[in-house]
Amino acid sequence: MFKARRYITAGGTLACALGIGYFMQAGAQSPAAGVELASSPALEAPVEITQIELTSAEAVPPMTAPEPVALPAAPVTLAVAEEAQRTNTLPREEVAPSFACDYVMQARAQAAAMVEVTLSAPCQPNTGYTLHHNGMMFTAVTDDHGESTLSVPALAEAAVFIAAFEDGQGAIATATVDTLALYDRLVVQWRGGDALHLHALEFGAEFGEAGHVWAGAGQDTTRALKGEGGFLTSLGEREMDHALRAEVYTFPTGASSRDGIVQLQVEAEVTDANCSRDFEAQSIATGANGLEVQDIVLAMPDCEGTGDFLVLKNLFNDLKIASN
Repeated sequence: MFKARRYITAGGTLACALGIGYFMQAGAQSPAAGVELASSPALEAPVEITQIELTSAEAVPPMTAPEPVALPAAPVTLAVAEEAQRTNTLPREEVAPSFACDYVMQARAQAAAMVEVTLSAPCQPNTGYTLHHNGMMFTAVTDDHGESTLSVPALAEAAVFIAAFEDGQGAIATATVDTLALYDRLVVQWRGGDALHLHALEFGAEFGEAGHVWAGAGQDTTRALKGEGGFLTSLGEREMDHALRAEVYTFPTGASSRDGIVQLQVEAEVTDANCSRDFEAQSIATGANGLEVQDIVLAMPDCEGTGDFLVLKNLFNDLKIASN
């Protein structure tokens, strides 16, 4: 019904653009040649002057000359001049507005080996982005302020989270998750719609019973912290076309209060978007040797079978639980 092969995550390359420079040069013409000046004709012989009489006379002011105005006895205060000097300072240059957009991302470990991932990207309001974490990826969207807060199941103790926008911008954050060894995690991921569902049947439970954990009854971290059972986390934007989706089942294997088996199976729904073609998905499972990742290709039935389900019972190994 399906075939599986190893899944390899390829890293992206960053292309760097080279800048192009230019230079200009210009020549200058040499100055014009000098002009030769003609010589002046020689002066005639000087005239001799004799019988010179020296006279002198006192200067007489005019009768209508005004009397000089007496200066005031009190000193004049230069307040106006000083004020003018103070106000003659040039105005300060206004600070130009900044168009830079800082991307700030933080990751904080929480209970049940979960991580709270917060992203602030003021230049990206109401914008979709892809969150990457150790091979798992799903689509998220910022709010009106360009912010996003997610609760993500950790898949590694040294957890790395990368937010990538379509324009190439993004951010990265890390967190240390010390309690991950107490939990088993199983992930199924795909693109578009509610095509896949992960089901966990805990300790012999049947469909629809209390121990049946799936998207319709995902439970929460409380029963895992008490060692009573697992919980399921749905990730990705359900309302966005072609969004990356993921479902993660978590069981507290290292802190279980019960013995037994947890049966795992995946259902693939035949929809108008995937009928009569190959449907691709991936599975990820935590294990003693790290993450086990598989790429899955399903040959979906004809579109006449829309609404039917393909049941994949052997995609994950059942969990054998021993009480602690």
